[in-house]
Amino acid sequence: MMKLIHPVAGAFALAIITVFWLSTVLTEVFAGPALVTRVKMWIPWGFLLLVPFLALAGASGLRLARPMRGRLVAAKRKRMPIIALNGLVVLMPSALFLAAKAEAGAFDVSFYAVQAVELIFGAVNITLLAMNMRDGLRMKGRCS
Repeated sequence: MMKLIHPVAGAFALAIITVFWLSTVLTEVFAGPALVTRVKMWIPWGFLLLVPFLALAGASGLRLARPMRGRLVAAKRKRMPIIALNGLVVLMPSALFLAAKAEAGAFDVSFYAVQAVELIFGAVNITLLAMNMRDGLRMKGRCS
């Protein structure tokens, strides 16, 4: 069962984070303040989906990797604390801050500064999660 839960949970988590990131970029570039506000208010609610998928992916990954050794497993283990730290220390607080600022209509310097930080750290997490997915596929022989 873990062999099914892990890739599905990981794929959903990566998809959700990517949707958050793309929604932010697309609304900032192509939409007005009303839609930006909607997206900023929606993202924290998305945590209700994201957090369980990340927890499932992390727990199942730890369990599956317990007996395993090798370069790919080591690389995935090294990335996970960075992904978690980025999410808990930077991305989640940023999303909550941005939601509050957007709801207040305060699209000021602090909003855009935090938005820039969130986009950078979000891109880092998307990249690291995609690398973990790639390495997982390589471990299964599904990717070269």
